[in-house]
Amino acid sequence: MKRFFTAMLGTVAGIWLSAFLFVALFFVFIIAVASSTSSSAKLTENTVLYLDLNGTIEERKPQLDLMAQITNNATNVLPLNDILQALKYAATDDRIIGLYINCDGATAGMASSEEILNSISEFKKSGKWVYAYADSYTQGNYYIASTADKMFLNPQGNVDIKGLSATTIFFKGLLDKLGVEMQVVKVGTYKSAVEPFILTEMSEASRRQQEHFLGNIWNYISSHIANNRNVDIATINAWADSITITQTPKYYIENNIVDSLLYRHECEEMIAEICGVEKFDDVNLITATQYCEKENTLNPDNSTNTIAVLYAVGDIVDQGTTGIVGRTMAPQILELADDDDIDALVLRVNSGGGSAFASEQIWEALEQFKAKGKKFYVSMGHMAASGGYYISCGADKIYADNTTLTGSIGIFGLVPCIKGLLQNNLGITQGTVSTNKNSDFIALSQPMTGYQRQSMQRMIDNGYETFVSRCAEGRNMSVDSIKAIAEGRVWDGQTALEIGLVDKLGGINDAITDLASEMGFETYCIKEYPSLEEELMKQIMNSSASIKQNIAQEEFGEYYQYIQSIKALSNLEPLQCRAEKIIIE
Repeated sequence: MKRFFTAMLGTVAGIWLSAFLFVALFFVFIIAVASSTSSSAKLTENTVLYLDLNGTIEERKPQLDLMAQITNNATNVLPLNDILQALKYAATDDRIIGLYINCDGATAGMASSEEILNSISEFKKSGKWVYAYADSYTQGNYYIASTADKMFLNPQGNVDIKGLSATTIFFKGLLDKLGVEMQVVKVGTYKSAVEPFILTEMSEASRRQQEHFLGNIWNYISSHIANNRNVDIATINAWADSITITQTPKYYIENNIVDSLLYRHECEEMIAEICGVEKFDDVNLITATQYCEKENTLNPDNSTNTIAVLYAVGDIVDQGTTGIVGRTMAPQILELADDDDIDALVLRVNSGGGSAFASEQIWEALEQFKAKGKKFYVSMGHMAASGGYYISCGADKIYADNTTLTGSIGIFGLVPCIKGLLQNNLGITQGTVSTNKNSDFIALSQPMTGYQRQSMQRMIDNGYETFVSRCAEGRNMSVDSIKAIAEGRVWDGQTALEIGLVDKLGGINDAITDLASEMGFETYCIKEYPSLEEELMKQIMNSSASIKQNIAQEEFGEYYQYIQSIKALSNLEPLQCRAEKIIIE
């Protein structure tokens, strides 16, 4: 009886807690929606577009993180789509007289920075001024700001120009100590995503491919900085080799790294004078997001011609609530195919891949979209590799930035064997009874037999042949031609264009504009997917999981990411179209 009442009270308490949380989340939702739709910014004469590079630049405005709002743990996200749309339309808006860039250390993928820089360059063609200011310039922010008419730096600030590097962390030594053996079956000499688990240092093939794309990307970045600062590339490399962050402000002026050393209030007073007002507080600043909301840049002409932009961002998984989820994205593509109001599609891909099965389902859904007679373009962001390329390869046209990482056409299987961990380190043994010799396949507590490994290799080979055939069909190339540039190798966007993996260099605005032109649209509107409102409702319904996640993050702190990595590893599907996560700094 005691247990009964205890269970009953626990259930009642759970119901009340759930009800309380739902009400709390509902009110946070109402407040957030109200705040997002009510902006104090005004769009009048002498308005200055304000690009505040402070936070993280992501593909689009994220859905409202209700738990982050409740716990006051929200991060500042700068939507790339808003920035690009604002720069595009502000260039021809007579009310916008200039652009003020505040470089405060925002982080972004190289391709995102490239698209922002190119959009600022287009904005400048209107004849409007562009000023940039920083207390200190990070290399990424300096790259974006280098296109400004004038670059200002705090007299006590510094500039960090150092070139690019990519570091791989290897876990083989740790796994050996734990008694865990990673059994790898793969196709592709350059398929380096498995190397951290089976090697203690970088393979020659992996080093060779990274040197190639890092060199090309740095040449592209340094050439743009050199052109914008009226110096040569050798000078940019001299800056990088000198460790500019350690140099004196005098060095920055003498070497034309910046134009002037000003305190922030001096820069702001200059802008106020340009705007014809007494003080900076009277300058009418408007952010990119505020401008897009007021001008409705996605549908400026209320046109009936509609291009869908579908964002495919993150790891590709079969099911779940984050990333590119095959079970939800494939049906959504089919809905767009059947929607008579949708005329064409741009798939924006920023992914290093994941599940081969989910990649195939998304690829097939996109084929169904094309079968309806609708055009389908791909715009690649920072990375569209492995599974990210799989879902892209069937597009009518593929656009990539110069600094995009793409390709990595290869497949692998990764099966951990924890026998050593259980038996030698924990003293756990087991006995198994089977009706057939492979009944326990795949068993994490036992190494694969020779026959099982051969069978696994057969599955990987079949998956690779399918992947290659999809690419050959989509790119109108022979299978042998694809295999010659496949082998799991990662390519930069410029090289990808040269070898036929992409059709044109350009950002998402270029893909949309060209698609509209091919469709013969003089006017058109853009509709973005997935719907942020639908994602928010899913978040409310899954609030219990969000609470657990936030508690875990608070409890484990910086180690939470490693716990998540281990969890993701244990949930891997047998076949993976995944590229190594390359962080370029």
